[in-house]
Amino acid sequence: MKYGVNRVTLVGNVGEVPRVSEREGEAFVANFPLATNEFYRDKEGEQIQKTEWHRIVVWNKAADIVKQHVKKGDALYVEGKISTNSWDDKDGNKQYSTEIICDNFLFLSPRNGEETAGK
Repeated sequence: MKYGVNRVTLVGNVGEVPRVSEREGEAFVANFPLATNEFYRDKEGEQIQKTEWHRIVVWNKAADIVKQHVKKGDALYVEGKISTNSWDDKDGNKQYSTEIICDNFLFLSPRNGEETAGK
């Protein structure tokens, strides 16, 4: 197949206050962890919660929205694509980092009756 699809949709909670890098007073890139939870029952019937952590990266104008409005614990709907980077550490070992490059997000936590989206 010649073409592929790299699309991710996540619904989760922000794990830390977003780190935002600025250029000339405007947000340029925002980074934050997003936790997604899965619940299931084991063989004994006990409920198990499994949490996955995702590194979210938001660029440009949307990063400014993140800077102003996203807080730790907020519920977010995030759309984007998976990006994996690799590098050699100081010992020559190959290291990998996977992140979600966000191109759209929606606040799911109540905001004084407002609904805000970032694009």
